[in-house]
Amino acid sequence: MDTLSYKTISANKATVNKEWVVIDASGQTLGRMASKVAKLLRGKYKPSYTPHVDCGDNVIIINADKVVLTGNKWNDRVYLRYTGYPGGQREATPATIMEKGADRLVQKVVKGMLPKNRLGAALLKNLHVYAGNGHNHEAQQPKTIDINSLK
Repeated sequence: MDTLSYKTISANKATVNKEWVVIDASGQTLGRMASKVAKLLRGKYKPSYTPHVDCGDNVIIINADKVVLTGNKWNDRVYLRYTGYPGGQREATPATIMEKGADRLVQKVVKGMLPKNRLGAALLKNLHVYAGNGHNHEAQQPKTIDINSLK
């Protein structure tokens, strides 16, 4: 038996193949879309996935203002944060976050699905969210993918 044929190849920063993809969020359920985007950012759809390396794609999300939440989650769901001072717990609903900007809501949800370490912070820099239909990354020649075709 040739043992060299069973060697596991580990990707690194030099050998990773990063692409630019565009996702249209109009009509998509927020959590389901965000989990697939987090997997794309992490690189889990690639055969060369390595857990400790940024081997995911650069993701551009357009039409973030047209994202859907089912039920009464726009007002019932609560996101908590803490200022660090006594009595400094603040809460926000998706509706109040959406008023400040649709890109903030999508970014917050995707950030919660990434690792909570330096790698997660680096992966979040590969996410670009836009409320409208346009984006300013045409120079990277991104390809449009259907998020519903991913598992």
